[in-house]
Amino acid sequence: MRVSVFGLGYVGCVSAACLADMGHEVVGVDVNRVKVDLVNDGRAPVVEERIGELVAEVVRTGRLRASTDVREAIADSEVSLVCVGTPSEPNGSLCTTYLERVTEQIGAALAERGGRQTVVFRSTMLPGTCLNLLVPILEKYVGGTAGVNFGVAVNPEFLREGTSVRDFFDPPKTVVGELDPVSGDVVAALYDGLPGEVFRVPVPTAEAIKYADNAFHGLKIGFANELGAVCQALGVDSHQVMDVFLADRKLNISPAYLRPGFAFGGSCLPKDLRSLVHAARRADVSVPILSHVLPSNSAHLDRAVELVERTGKRRVGLFGLSFKPGTDDLRESPLVELAERLFGKGYDLRIHDANVSLSRLLGANREYVETRLPHLAQLLADSVGDVLEHAEVCLVGTRDPAVLSALPHGGSGPALIDLVHLPDADARRTEPGYVGLAW
Repeated sequence: MRVSVFGLGYVGCVSAACLADMGHEVVGVDVNRVKVDLVNDGRAPVVEERIGELVAEVVRTGRLRASTDVREAIADSEVSLVCVGTPSEPNGSLCTTYLERVTEQIGAALAERGGRQTVVFRSTMLPGTCLNLLVPILEKYVGGTAGVNFGVAVNPEFLREGTSVRDFFDPPKTVVGELDPVSGDVVAALYDGLPGEVFRVPVPTAEAIKYADNAFHGLKIGFANELGAVCQALGVDSHQVMDVFLADRKLNISPAYLRPGFAFGGSCLPKDLRSLVHAARRADVSVPILSHVLPSNSAHLDRAVELVERTGKRRVGLFGLSFKPGTDDLRESPLVELAERLFGKGYDLRIHDANVSLSRLLGANREYVETRLPHLAQLLADSVGDVLEHAEVCLVGTRDPAVLSALPHGGSGPALIDLVHLPDADARRTEPGYVGLAW
């Protein structure tokens, strides 16, 4: 394809050179004349492994050149990749100044050029930026409709500085946020032949994926460093601990626990987090990430209470009480905490959990519920139907088949607050009265 790449920094220069190496005819565009002259001389404007040799080769063969002229670049290409920077503002917000400026220039050039062009945003930007800010700019300057007169897509990059060329040719995944299928086809074809799974998703999803990746990467580094500091203070070899930690591919390095759902609880996680944070404090080790895990968990539970409050209804049903499906363990169950808060706020509450019966509760389980929810006996309902008949709004905290089969569809019956991402959650999103806790 004939490709124009706007912005010749780390992402733009690497993308331009690698696409040219794949056989595309590429023109790089930048306002900085020095960068443009360097590329045209066969020299990379950034320092990266392999990028110098790659730029020299594709410029020598004529597959890559650079220019400061936006109109010329648009005229000579059929797809444009926008790779300009999106730095932080002083208050931490995203600066979109460069994105807006180059989008205006591309739109004006497209109006002169005519014909369909696909504009692909590769810059990192928050969900909603493309559809709410950039597409209206393009439509204004082009004088046409996105998805009809020109294509639009978001194609986040997953390139690490220092290994970006290697990452380009061996990506963990390729994400195409498509405004329309034709736009998506163009972007997917750009990377034809590269390994890794291709995900074609809505534009806002593509924007969010980049943030999910980087937030998790930062979280992992911070977690490892905090745990290492605690281990050092306690006289433990942190690298030995992490070697064993990393060997667990079932729970630790896996998809486990990485699906949005309800708050965690149980007899282990809250207790052990408290103990670890307390040990760190005694050792005078600051662990801001670890010390905020439990407050974060509590804030997630607050969201469920707020969703009930927003309904304005007073008769509430709760499906599920134990901290984990298939058990009667109520110790530090977030559902018990949720029930306690709702009851304390004066809601007329009914609860059903097929695994929980007061007559069978023993030991720590019975002591816990008698302390936290002494009125449980009067709140428990014998059947799913009893709860549905009572409630104006139901919180679903279990995937018990008996509950799932009884839940009404189409907005009939009580409003549903989904705490577990029901199997049919995607279909229910359009139903009146349904709301997901975090989806």
